[in-house]
Amino acid sequence: QVQLVESGGGSVHTGGSLRLSCAASGYTYSVNHMGWFRQAPGKEREGVASIHSGTGNTYYADSVKGRFTISQDNGENTAALQMDSLKPEDAAMYYCAARNEDGRSTSPLDPRGYAYWGQGTQVTVSS
Repeated sequence: QVQLVESGGGSVHTGGSLRLSCAASGYTYSVNHMGWFRQAPGKEREGVASIHSGTGNTYYADSVKGRFTISQDNGENTAALQMDSLKPEDAAMYYCAARNEDGRSTSPLDPRGYAYWGQGTQVTVSS
């Protein structure tokens, strides 16, 4: 099992920035991707960004490319999502997730491939 705890959500105005953090514990050696996902009311959960734990390769949804940056600190078992130039449409509950080899058949941004999830942190963006 892998446990994930997010922090860093909050409320900002359009154009503002937030940094989300995710601390992983447990059997983290099995994790090959860490990802950030979001879900707004009435919408499906969508992949925002993902990072390969070994290579550091990153993947982003088109809607956040150039504005969001995912990073990791393998020594500390943490992942972060720096969100800049926030827009009202970025408002959602953001979740940190981790996947192991069981999710290898899916895209790094497909939530179905992730077995472990945090409790979520709310991001609000006002215009």
